[in-house]
Amino acid sequence: MATDPKSTGKKLNKDQEREKKRQALDEATKQKPTKASSNKQKSEAEEKAPKKGRRRVLPIWLRIILVLLFSAAALLIGLMVGYGIIGDGNPTDALEMDTWRHIWDIVTKTE
Repeated sequence: MATDPKSTGKKLNKDQEREKKRQALDEATKQKPTKASSNKQKSEAEEKAPKKGRRRVLPIWLRIILVLLFSAAALLIGLMVGYGIIGDGNPTDALEMDTWRHIWDIVTKTE
C-alpha cells in the first residue's frame, strides 16, 4: 500500500490510492475528472448506437422440440431399465401395449 505524500505516513486503501492517482493524472493533463464526462459519453453513445438483437445458436422453438424429444427418450429408457433390469423382465417388453394392459388390469383389479 502507498502512503499519502501529504500525510505523516498514513496508509491508504486501494480506492483512495486509485483516486489519488486519478487526481494526479487529471492535474498533469489539466482535464476535468473523468467520472462525470465518461457517464455523459456512455449515455450519448448508447442513444446513437442501434440496438442489436441477440443471435441465438439454437432458436427457442428448436430448444423446445429438443427438450420434448430428450424427455421422451429418457422416459423410454427409464421404462426399459425399470422393467427389464430392475424387474427381471425383457426390456423390449416394456414398450409393448399388452404389457401395459396387463399392468392396468392389475392396478384396477379387473383381472
